[in-house]
Amino acid sequence: MRSIQRRLSLGLVSVMVIVGVALAQTSLWLFETGLQRYLEAGLRNDSESLLVALVRGPDGLQLHEKRLSPAYQRPFSGHYFRIDFADTHWRSRSLWDQDLPQLPEAGLKGNLQLGPEGQQLLVLREDYKRFGQSISISVAQDYTPVRESFRLMRQIGLVLGLAALLLVLILQRLTVRRALRPLETARNQIAQLQQGQRSQLDTQVPLELEPLVAQINHLLAHTEDSLKRSRNALGNLGHALKTPLAVLLSAASSEALKDHPELSKLLRDQLEHVQQRLNRELNRARLAGETLPGALFDCDKELPGLLATLNMIHGEHLDLSYHAAPGLQLPWDREDLLELLGNLLDNACKWADAEVRLTVTETAHSYVLAVEDDGPGIPETQRDQVFSRGARLDEQIDGHGLGLGIVRDIVEVWGGVLQLQESALGGLKVTIELPKR
Repeated sequence: MRSIQRRLSLGLVSVMVIVGVALAQTSLWLFETGLQRYLEAGLRNDSESLLVALVRGPDGLQLHEKRLSPAYQRPFSGHYFRIDFADTHWRSRSLWDQDLPQLPEAGLKGNLQLGPEGQQLLVLREDYKRFGQSISISVAQDYTPVRESFRLMRQIGLVLGLAALLLVLILQRLTVRRALRPLETARNQIAQLQQGQRSQLDTQVPLELEPLVAQINHLLAHTEDSLKRSRNALGNLGHALKTPLAVLLSAASSEALKDHPELSKLLRDQLEHVQQRLNRELNRARLAGETLPGALFDCDKELPGLLATLNMIHGEHLDLSYHAAPGLQLPWDREDLLELLGNLLDNACKWADAEVRLTVTETAHSYVLAVEDDGPGIPETQRDQVFSRGARLDEQIDGHGLGLGIVRDIVEVWGGVLQLQESALGGLKVTIELPKR
């Protein structure tokens, strides 16, 4: 279970059910205990009244009928008594032809006794001395209505408890959603960070989130600073190596090696290879260090200027066009995308006869960039060789002017896919699919 809200709801329900049941049972038990003590006091008064109703008669002890409560005269009234002395016992007329169980000892019996017509009786036994004789008086009261009232109270309490629990859950859900709203705001801001729409998170957050936001902002500032210093160091390294490489290339072509043409050619080839490899690795390192996105690439703003520049370079005879949804923005660094598209379009312009077309589309999970031309294209048998392990496009396809190692590097770093296909215009179609961030 990953949801914080579900965990809080489950925990709240569990605690409320356990505490609610415990409180309900304890309250009912205390109430019933208090009620039994109250009824016990009434039964004791009834027992003493019966004791007073015992008078001396011509034949010994007898019960004065006029001193008895009318409830003892009415059958199954719910009030009963039994009087035991010597070998004789009397019982109330309310018992009709039933009998009242005699308790083994004095006091209130904790367990209810079964009475007439299945009634549950609360029975109290008291022992007295009257006129020199030991007398045991048991009085009982029907406890069934009380039990029915308790059962009804439990049912009502259960319904009210469930309603209260549902209300609390609804209020808790609303409260948790409101409390977690700053987290949703922070998530949206992080997404904006990833898309280059902001450089830091807002610091106006709840107290609990302040340390997290402060650490993220500190990390962003530190990463951006490290990135700048890394790029500056790479640029300095590139400039520092250009001059020695140029000197070595010049020396390899000098008159001093005129008598050693093979050595001169070997040195030039190797130095050019070092220069190309150095440029390539510096570009890869620069791209790998792009942990924070820069400005978004706005197609409506950037593509017209890029195509106009290429028209100036390659002449007005080419028909350069592009198609992109209005307002489409690509969530990658502007400079990198200009370099990528510039390489692709420049290559297409070199080999096109009359038309070059760029298409940028957005799908549910990716962005697709396609550059087509009406030039000679690349034979299908050679396309697979272009992507062989360790191969470079400009090394594999001689004469096709694809010098696009940096394009492949950018696509690989961004986790995209580069494909060469046949264009509907008759030439080459380079398709790049970049996953959404």
